[in-house]
Amino acid sequence: MLLAPYYEGSKREVPAKSVMLKLDTKSMELPLYQIDAFANAAFRGNPAAVCPLERWLPDETMQDIAAENNLAETAFYVRKGDRYGLRWFTPTVEVDLCGHATLATASVILEIRREIAGPKVVFESRSGELAVERDGELYALDFPARPPAPLKTERLVPGIEAALGETPSQMLGVQGATDCVCVFETQDQVQALRPAMERLAAIDCFAFVATAPGVDCDFVSRFFAPAQGIPEDPVTGRAHTTLIPYWSRRLGKNQMFARQISRRGGELWCEDRGSRVRIAGRAIRYLEGMIEVPVTDS
Repeated sequence: MLLAPYYEGSKREVPAKSVMLKLDTKSMELPLYQIDAFANAAFRGNPAAVCPLERWLPDETMQDIAAENNLAETAFYVRKGDRYGLRWFTPTVEVDLCGHATLATASVILEIRREIAGPKVVFESRSGELAVERDGELYALDFPARPPAPLKTERLVPGIEAALGETPSQMLGVQGATDCVCVFETQDQVQALRPAMERLAAIDCFAFVATAPGVDCDFVSRFFAPAQGIPEDPVTGRAHTTLIPYWSRRLGKNQMFARQISRRGGELWCEDRGSRVRIAGRAIRYLEGMIEVPVTDS
């Protein structure tokens, strides 16, 4: 694997046409980028790998690449006319929605590889049509809202409380998903959480979102998904498809500024648009290069 850090001002770019370069009968090279999404500087936000493809690789190969990258998400995309097919993999599973890797992919297409004039790119995904638009320094995601709903199984509550080590003031489910939203009264409570990851992983929920009113922002959050290979996600666009409708109704405002208070931290400019939400943030290029993978018949 040949990778190089990106230095601000560097003119080095992988041309858009250099995708899936076959080296011999046994291996081929693919471009790979690592982007810090929802970040205000390098080493902040949520790092995602982005791998452009001419055609889909076998699922096992994409999963192996994601496991090798060992980031919360690796995004793979294939151009389909004026749109793009987009898929996301954690180190262990394929997922149906990922905000930060979508933002990262849009920055690769619009800013780094300049495959289309923009400022908007449209993706087809497991979660339907997703659009990302460049707005100055920000990339704005247009995602379907996933409003909070009553927690389906009340028997999960004692286990969640024990695993988190703190009792939320409210627990909610998510429409169309198996996430659990745990609402706390203060930012300090969310910041102080030290979950027992093995206990969380044993509970029948995809992920756990902890949230509270913010001190210098409208609301804060943290995201835990140990059963999916992600003990704590640094910044999570997917979680905000639920947090935005919740906090919009609670605060009585449509436009909000949020922070995800993981160790790396992240900044999100949010807007409630009814059945859709707008989630905007910056994208910082960290590295680019080529990876060498086995040739497969697909």
